[in-house]
Amino acid sequence: MSSNKKVIVIGLDCATPKTLFEDFKDECPNIRNLMNKGVYGKLRSSDPPITVPAWMVMATGKKAGTLGIYGFRHRKEKSYTDFWVANSQNIKEPKIWDILGKNGYKSIILGVPPTYPPQAINGNLISGFITPDSLSNFTYPPELKEEISKVVENYTFDVVFRTSHKEQLLLDLYKMTKMHFKVLKYLIKNKEWDFCQFVIIGLDRFHHAFWKYYDKSHHKFEPGNIFETAMKNFYKFLDKEIGEVLDLLGEDTIVFVVSDHGAKAMKGCICVNMALEKLGLLTFKERPTPGTRLKEDLIDWNKTYAWGWGGYYARIFLNVKGREKFGIIEPSEYENYRRSITEKLKTIPDNVGNPMKTKIFKPEDLYENVRGDAPDLLVYFDDLNWRSAGTIGYKSMYLDENDTGPDDAVHDYNGIFIIYDPLVEKGKKLETKNILDIAPTILNIFEINIPEDLEGKSIEF
Repeated sequence: MSSNKKVIVIGLDCATPKTLFEDFKDECPNIRNLMNKGVYGKLRSSDPPITVPAWMVMATGKKAGTLGIYGFRHRKEKSYTDFWVANSQNIKEPKIWDILGKNGYKSIILGVPPTYPPQAINGNLISGFITPDSLSNFTYPPELKEEISKVVENYTFDVVFRTSHKEQLLLDLYKMTKMHFKVLKYLIKNKEWDFCQFVIIGLDRFHHAFWKYYDKSHHKFEPGNIFETAMKNFYKFLDKEIGEVLDLLGEDTIVFVVSDHGAKAMKGCICVNMALEKLGLLTFKERPTPGTRLKEDLIDWNKTYAWGWGGYYARIFLNVKGREKFGIIEPSEYENYRRSITEKLKTIPDNVGNPMKTKIFKPEDLYENVRGDAPDLLVYFDDLNWRSAGTIGYKSMYLDENDTGPDDAVHDYNGIFIIYDPLVEKGKKLETKNILDIAPTILNIFEINIPEDLEGKSIEF
């Protein structure tokens, strides 16, 4: 060990340049002070720009393709509908805290997705929101769980945020987030550490549940609604909690504030499988009930060239002979079909006939390494303004609401970063940086040689 610095990474899941740097800047004096004395700017998220894989792209400095993680769910063994859910055991690349641990530095990790099931680190770890419940083993070392139970009762990892019961959701979000900060402050005060990273998932849930009540550009915004100031109040609450964390730090601690992706108003949902049907690429045996989840026996695979999954982006899979059980696309025609399907999907207009700026990628377009169970195509409908719905049976390909519960926001490419060194005052806005740049920047602070296979570069601040 050679560095006499500490680093803390304050992770605000889904924090956006608009909310943090513009709309609520005046409501957040502690964060504003970090901006005024440090450096800050937009942070380009991973592709796809979603929580999993974004936090692990940040933690490893490697793209989603290298990690082989393209979302929460991944297709299982080239099946039509079976899937596996990403967890900590699927992350094979070393994370910042792994590298620091090998160099003798101790870490505190709290709520970083996906860190369940907990794995051994040089320090203390509490897993994130994919943890089933507080009865699970969610800490490292295992005995930390009992210690935490004396700090807070019934540690909470997530809330049900796609709900119409907004008043209850507000209570749940504040309760959970206060709990996370309380445990974090306990760990900072009582554990030995050189590096600390935590993620407040509550902000992401708040954005998805309350965006239309705050954003005047949202097509569902209603002036004077009872939740119009709820978002501002939550940011004020977060800033106060962050201030209490900052009060625990010395001048030897460099502070990062980061988010994994941004957010913006959701215009609607494109039912990807209904769109594929309309384009002549998918055939149902018979019309399912609206809202039905895709099942293998509902599709006439002998007449189906492609099907898709929903989410903040759409995943498209081709029905290839020799790869899928009922494949009909000859392997020699695979690229022609990918190109043809891409062109057809780009012709889809929005619900009133206006052209959409849909972006479609082959995995190899985005990643130098394509590992794991990647989809054949990644589709960002209307540049991510429209969410993708995976359920089937609708007369139209357009939905006004999300098919898995109320959701007002979609993800955007740019999150945020702030870097503050108490011993070096800057107050400077930097050009947009990449989420891949965070890991090498932190390793550089600790004077550790940056591995050659990292896919980002250290930020100068």
